[in-house]
Amino acid sequence: MRLEALGFREVYDYAAGKVDWAAMALPVEGKAAERRRAGDVARKGVPTCRLDEAVGDVRSRVEAAGWNLCMVTDDSGVVLGRLRQRVLNGNPDDIVEQVMEEGPTTTRPSTELDYIIPRIQKRKVGTIVVTKLNGQLVGILYRSDGEREMADSGGNS
Repeated sequence: MRLEALGFREVYDYAAGKVDWAAMALPVEGKAAERRRAGDVARKGVPTCRLDEAVGDVRSRVEAAGWNLCMVTDDSGVVLGRLRQRVLNGNPDDIVEQVMEEGPTTTRPSTELDYIIPRIQKRKVGTIVVTKLNGQLVGILYRSDGEREMADSGGNS
């Protein structure tokens, strides 16, 4: 109310806080910036496709980009699913929506490596999808990249 009284016309109360800020892949400062997080190490430039595309069309783009998976997103980049290599190598006439893996496990870009890497090691998975709080794709965190980053930093990510 005081800001409005001072003449500011657009005043917002951002109640979510710093955790929400970082989960949206926005920059952080201070000691928090020193810790390595999933968003720092995730590989960017992941190929994406839409629900109505043919697998054969997607496969050619994925191969040209040097990847072995494709993330299914909507028009705003929100993750809807994933196409793994075995699906990409399948029937080229299949439609993405019919063969995609729905709801892949995700983590936020703000998740510290010291937390997420042991979890994916325990589950014996090689990757985890990194998305913003609103579900928009940030990248793919490879377990090997996270392990290497942790080893390089002496375990203090």
